[in-house]
Amino acid sequence: MNAVLWLRRDLRRRDLPALGAAADVAGDGEVHVLFVIDPVLWDGCGPARRGWLAASLRAAAASYDGRLTVRVGDPVTKVAAFAADVGAGSVHVSAETTPYGARRDERVRARLAERGLDWVPTGSPYAVGPGRVLTKDGTPYRVFTPFSRAWREHGWAEPATAPRDLALGDDRSDDRAARRLDDALADCPVGLPTAGEDAALRRWRAFRDDRLAAYADGRDRPDVAGTSQLSPYLKVGAIHPRTMLADLAGSRSRAAEVFTNELGWREFYADVLHSNPESAWHDLRPELGSMAYDADPALVSAWREGHTGFPIVDAGMRQLAGSGWMHNRVRMITASFLCKDLHAWWGAGASHFLAHLIDGDVASNNHGWQWVAGTGTDASPYFRVFNPVTQGKKFDPQGDYVRRWVPELAHVAGAKAHEPWTVDDGYRHGYPTPVVDHAEERVEALRRYEEARR
Repeated sequence: MNAVLWLRRDLRRRDLPALGAAADVAGDGEVHVLFVIDPVLWDGCGPARRGWLAASLRAAAASYDGRLTVRVGDPVTKVAAFAADVGAGSVHVSAETTPYGARRDERVRARLAERGLDWVPTGSPYAVGPGRVLTKDGTPYRVFTPFSRAWREHGWAEPATAPRDLALGDDRSDDRAARRLDDALADCPVGLPTAGEDAALRRWRAFRDDRLAAYADGRDRPDVAGTSQLSPYLKVGAIHPRTMLADLAGSRSRAAEVFTNELGWREFYADVLHSNPESAWHDLRPELGSMAYDADPALVSAWREGHTGFPIVDAGMRQLAGSGWMHNRVRMITASFLCKDLHAWWGAGASHFLAHLIDGDVASNNHGWQWVAGTGTDASPYFRVFNPVTQGKKFDPQGDYVRRWVPELAHVAGAKAHEPWTVDDGYRHGYPTPVVDHAEERVEALRRYEEARR
């Protein structure tokens, strides 16, 4: 009997256990590959995110020999109807554990059960599925370091082998879906990376062979190509973390250790969200529940548009607007500025990032914001207030990153790009003066935190 493979965050053909499970069930029948554009998710995306998903879907379709069906609508009705149309007896997926994804999947599973169709989850977007790494007491971890040790001790499977003699069903996409993808690509305001699993594997291998050795020291420098920039591919599942971890197996280099740790952070935040689904948009730690927040639209708008007058903050926000991506160190700096200089609620920043980052993942994004804000997994971060000037000078020591994204400061040489107020002609091209006094707002942030803690 035919089977359906419903793709979500796994837009690839290699190392995909759900594909193997579908092929095993189908036997001499066909595997029909489906992706459903869910308006609940699609409509909340900014144009760069929609463009990246569209490009990734087109690349995935090519990897499936043009036999990927794309439909638009509520997955609850679309998946069951498609399975019935193609004569499938089962629907195969990579298990989803985000709050929305889990709720949606339960509704789809129930609809399939009404029609006598099997729901078969196999694998997940993670090396170790969320909920599997537990303390000795059988409870989830809330701190990264012990989680990381237990995660490594748990280990993960080898990359899945591709099924042989796979018979794929025809593409049954409708015109509505094709228009959505065409419009998303036409409206995308940024230059996107080359999409697809082949591109992801090329990028991974080039990074592994040429730049991994410098990763431990270079990953915090936004002015150099020190990161892998694989997060957009991980987001859509064009590559699985297990594939990378298999390549790093046995390596004892510091760089491999640090990179594995960064993959571990992704797994940790997914695990935290799985065990605390309300933490997607509510404080993980309730101790700061009485925190006083401001909501000055003009200041938040200045932050979003990259016109705060703090060069490293503005460079990061403009990089986000201009590329759909932002360097991780700068994500922390810009988040700290919004939360602790402008005293805004972390969720306002998290939602802006999720709308525009092509690698935006609710677990990593929102718990990263909570880590900065002091409401998340870090034990005592309330007193950590990033100084945007010293952070800029430390991690962009020659000002190259700032000058790239803030052309009004292109004439300011060296590290002075982080302090245009110290240069006689620093403002001659119209760069704004600082919207707040950082020293004063740091004191105010600490006052608010202490008051909330009391």
